[in-house]
Amino acid sequence: MKRILPFAIVFAVALSCCTVPAGDRLLYQGKAVDGISVCSADVVPNGFPGMTVREICFVNTSGKQISVDAVESSVISIEGPVVWTFQPSSTEERKDWVFPVDKKFYQRNYLGMNNSDYGGGIPMVSLWTKEKNVSVGLAEDRLKLASMPVTRKGNKTWALIRQDFDQPVVLEPGDTLKALRQFVMESKGDFFNPLRTFAEYMKSAYGYEAPVSPADAFESVWCAWGYERDFTVDEVIGTLPKVVELGFKWVDVDDGFQICEGDWEANPRIGPDGMRRMTDAIHAAGLKAKIWWAPLAADYESQLSTNHPEMLLVQKDGSHENITYWDSWYLSPVNPHTQAYTRGLIDMFLVQWGFDGFKLDGQHLNLCAPDYNPESGLSYPEEAPERMPEFFRDLMQRAQLDKPGAVVQLCPCGDAFNFFNTPYINQAVASDPTSSAQVRMKRKAFAAMCPDLAYYADHVELTDGGMDFASQIGVGGVIGSKFTWPGMNPNAHHGKENILTPEKEAALRKWVSIYNEKMLSTGEYLNLYDYGFDKPEAHVISKDGAMYYAFYAEKWNGAPIELRGLESREYTVTEYTADEVKTYQISGDNPVINPIFEGNYLIEVK
Repeated sequence: MKRILPFAIVFAVALSCCTVPAGDRLLYQGKAVDGISVCSADVVPNGFPGMTVREICFVNTSGKQISVDAVESSVISIEGPVVWTFQPSSTEERKDWVFPVDKKFYQRNYLGMNNSDYGGGIPMVSLWTKEKNVSVGLAEDRLKLASMPVTRKGNKTWALIRQDFDQPVVLEPGDTLKALRQFVMESKGDFFNPLRTFAEYMKSAYGYEAPVSPADAFESVWCAWGYERDFTVDEVIGTLPKVVELGFKWVDVDDGFQICEGDWEANPRIGPDGMRRMTDAIHAAGLKAKIWWAPLAADYESQLSTNHPEMLLVQKDGSHENITYWDSWYLSPVNPHTQAYTRGLIDMFLVQWGFDGFKLDGQHLNLCAPDYNPESGLSYPEEAPERMPEFFRDLMQRAQLDKPGAVVQLCPCGDAFNFFNTPYINQAVASDPTSSAQVRMKRKAFAAMCPDLAYYADHVELTDGGMDFASQIGVGGVIGSKFTWPGMNPNAHHGKENILTPEKEAALRKWVSIYNEKMLSTGEYLNLYDYGFDKPEAHVISKDGAMYYAFYAEKWNGAPIELRGLESREYTVTEYTADEVKTYQISGDNPVINPIFEGNYLIEVK
């Protein structure tokens, strides 16, 4: 995008010229440009020690025209033989957000669309050693299409903010180019404290409100996805007695009820009354029902995309944005036609069909491309990704109008969650985790950003070994399963690998009972251990006067572990998930234990 900023803007935003901060530079053909003065206003906001918010302008003092390709600013760096990092950007690789950086490392961390279905994230990166944490990010009121590249060579790791321009920005002599508003931060420990500070700053500066979940959002979930896309109404209803018996509270009716993405009426296999028949049966069993939905997607062959092209997102070359996974077109999220159509669907799902909430699914829900559709009524194409959270705001408002207390779960599969969408959900999710470690790591990130938001740990069958309830419960996640039950349902034709075997049923009875009794998901997550440097990996939940510690390691052979956060008094330790529950005493003056375990060790300390 080509843009020229007049010199007067420097004075309008009350910036003062200063020496050039290290690393702040304009780039031309990959090199820094001479003849540029940097104006920077650096402010430490009240109540946020360690954080510096920066407004930076580049002034062309060269006396000649300069064409600018990119801006780099706010370089942070750290040195150490081992450096951990938090890099929450989204690509089809579905990478971990937290990891130690290799000595030859580069990751772009672009906040726009990185693949056809993947984009967005949290606009902050962190680097830390045992002694120090440095973080950098954007302090804008909405997501901006910038990058946060991280590079390591040898023992030095650095990160910065980079803004690339689709078309070179031409600066005439005296012209000014303003960089995006950004921040740098110093702290200690892992990413938790900087991320919490960032979220609190966004509330102070822009009114960002972290969501508070209703009690229902913390209850355990059985999902019918085990029966896959061609499930039948009778399969779901036939499984309900076992769902109740095992102690689950929610039933998620998943993908496969619809004609196709975009045409969300029930298909002939489900029948005209099938959806209402399911919700009536679910409610009669004392359960609540969520419906799976992939909004903003319309299959190529759908009646919606054929008859209503005015809703489709149009790219710069005139083509429609493709959602590869769904073989669908993308509906523009801020298009008024899309919004009206979506409100009608919400009414159908919650009022006509009787569901109690949503499982909103699809990696495409994290972000969209810029929209050139004139029907969308945008001032500029980038408004579509920037204003995308408005889609979820309107969806949440309509859902609460139709059914107060409705649970709205957003699952942008494998994406690093778009920070600006968080105010408009009331249930986060591990979102198709590739490992148990991702379940635990994502929980800590959401606890930092949104401490009162329910975190659904997704189907346990997705994680290591398919039965890692310890990783769900120990970190304060809501547990879930997609088991299938042939007992009262002998004609179940799918989900063989999810069948409720005697062994699996015994495990579910144990862990669902523990979950429903402890409800650690409603407790307070305490940041007492460094995710990278403290071994074993540790998480702590405070609830009802007790401390719940969860330790994770492949093997732990009795090396000492300090129980942090205790007072100077005597405590009883209970191994509450052991097959034979054991207790022992410790003193808060010397809170050291020497457990031997494989995989996990979960204890209650009172």
